[in-house]
Amino acid sequence: MKMTPLILTLPALALVACQQQSADESAAASNATMSGGDAMMTAGNDASAMMPNASVAAPADAAGYVAQAGAADLFEIESSKIALEKSQNKAVRDFAQMMIDQHQKSTANIKAAAEKAGVTVQPPALMANQQQMLEEIKAADAGSFDSVYMRNQRMAHDAALALHQGYARNGDTPALKQTAGAVAKVVQEHIDHLASLPTA
Repeated sequence: MKMTPLILTLPALALVACQQQSADESAAASNATMSGGDAMMTAGNDASAMMPNASVAAPADAAGYVAQAGAADLFEIESSKIALEKSQNKAVRDFAQMMIDQHQKSTANIKAAAEKAGVTVQPPALMANQQQMLEEIKAADAGSFDSVYMRNQRMAHDAALALHQGYARNGDTPALKQTAGAVAKVVQEHIDHLASLPTA
């Protein structure tokens, strides 16, 4: 009779141990899932940081708009000069030449409108993400060049379209707003042209 409490206690202890093990395993699985999710979020954020973000609000001030528009045009011009040297595809080279010609024109139009409105125009400079994109285009080998160039062109034009449309709607300088609206139409034409190219 004195053995009965011990016999009854052993199954109870085993049950508690099993429950504790299950709880520990569940916690470990939950932590692993959360860690994996954090890693995926971090990787996603890193990838997004390399791309121009078309959802970022366009600057409403003239100086900010002119600076970003100049950087966008500069990227198109410099990346397209590389395409003229490296691409073996006539359609791609023709597109690149058009980018150089038309973005030089948009730079001149925006500069003229800004100066007429009394806005000081600084020499354009690439933003960090644009410099990364340009380096990627420079590094592309012959087999992948056209697809790398076109992919970056599409991303850059999407961002430029958001910039010009945003300033045309919300900008603080009427003359520049009008010019931004005109440039946005040209950028949309470039996007449509990109979609028609086989490497886009």
